[in-house]
Amino acid sequence: MSILSDEIRYLLLKHLEQNPSLTQRELAEVLGISLGKTNYCLNSLIEKGWVKARNFRRNKKKLGYAYLLTPNGVEEKAQVTLQFLKRKQQEYDELVKELETLREEAALLTSVETGE
Repeated sequence: MSILSDEIRYLLLKHLEQNPSLTQRELAEVLGISLGKTNYCLNSLIEKGWVKARNFRRNKKKLGYAYLLTPNGVEEKAQVTLQFLKRKQQEYDELVKELETLREEAALLTSVETGE
């Protein structure tokens, strides 16, 4: 599996669209991934032309960047959002089936134990 999974790509694009001034450290924390992986993934998005980094020239820290989604990035976010939603819906459907099976097994075990 690629380091830049659909889920990470979706979450990165989502968080950057909502708050372009997040630092890489803040993104890493929000996503629950390492700073190095965050840097790699951001650079990958930049190379693909989905995100561009703008340096805040007047920023006192001189390290502040804004990560802005490009028009292609907005389009990619829409596509990856649909893919992510589809995958999560499939996981949900499978979980509902598994829960139903477990309920049936539990009911069967309960009836055997109580002699019903």
